[in-house]
Amino acid sequence: MSDLLRAPAEIKYAEELDWLESIDDSPKPFSWRLSPKMVRLFILGSERADGLDREIPQKWFGDRSFVERSIVTLASDRGLLLIGDPGTGKSWLAELLAAAICRNSTLVVQGTAGTTEDHIKYSWNVSMVIAKGQSRESMIPSPIMTAMEGGAIGRFEELTRSTSDVQDALISILSEKYISVPELDSDNIVFAKPGFSIIATANSRDRGVNDLSSALKRRFNFVRIPVVGNKKAEAEIVRFRTEELLRRHQIELDVPPTLLDVLLQSFADLRASSAAAGSDDEKLESALSTAEQIGVLEDAILHSNFFGERTLTAHTLASSLVGSLARREPEDLAILNKYLHGVIEPRSKEEGGSWPEFLEGGRDAIATLS
Repeated sequence: MSDLLRAPAEIKYAEELDWLESIDDSPKPFSWRLSPKMVRLFILGSERADGLDREIPQKWFGDRSFVERSIVTLASDRGLLLIGDPGTGKSWLAELLAAAICRNSTLVVQGTAGTTEDHIKYSWNVSMVIAKGQSRESMIPSPIMTAMEGGAIGRFEELTRSTSDVQDALISILSEKYISVPELDSDNIVFAKPGFSIIATANSRDRGVNDLSSALKRRFNFVRIPVVGNKKAEAEIVRFRTEELLRRHQIELDVPPTLLDVLLQSFADLRASSAAAGSDDEKLESALSTAEQIGVLEDAILHSNFFGERTLTAHTLASSLVGSLARREPEDLAILNKYLHGVIEPRSKEEGGSWPEFLEGGRDAIATLS
């Protein structure tokens, strides 16, 4: 695992999954590697009441009911559509579900304007077709077809970014559970094995890009993942991902809890300001998601490690916040400048602590970018 830039969940947590599988005596649907209860436990972490000999850490932070509904959906014959704002953890939840259920989360199709029907069905190895003709050997199965043949979970990221033709091709797969290959005279139908399902994700901000047809909607159970509104839960997510980052980069760096509070409060302030804005010009282009919050902290940590004194400071954190969120110039810089003067400056005078240094770092970053 050490030589992988980013190990998928089934590799990263392989030892943990092996252990859970060895003690799992509950009924399992189809060819699932873990029972629904163990899938939930793997994702949400263990509690004392579970009576396990070891602790299982929580990996996804959100409402328990979202995870349970997702698991129940995948145990049925319907697809699962995780929908929500950017940075709400949809893809991470999909990866954890696939890793726990079939130990393979890499059967993924990425939805874009350039995604074609071949990407979800099959294509051909041209050189083999020229040499031997079209056959099952010369066919290149898509990740979805591979999932069908193995009774596994296929994933479709950003479903609403793909065209209606591609979306329509999913209807027969989800309904009939097979793919027809008309180019072949025999052995020309690929049937899905028990356990096959599809987890799709969709960005709620992409509504109107390529809306789902009513026929495709009926093939999915929708699970809407809300933006994390609880400050404590968001702090746990940010702390969890920060610890992962430090381990992955083998960084020994102090992240003071007070600076984590500063980051959380800053994003809460900016979200409130965005919600109260009268027009899009008065809002930051950033979605101000938890994922972007983690990105700001990651940038600050790496900068402190490589160019600082190996200790995270409020000045560096503010500089990373401005650098990460100022995507439009001069609009975003003006919004951030207004925030610093209208909110952070009075707070730094009243509360002190890390806020004066945070204010100075933000001002310096804006001056540099202006």
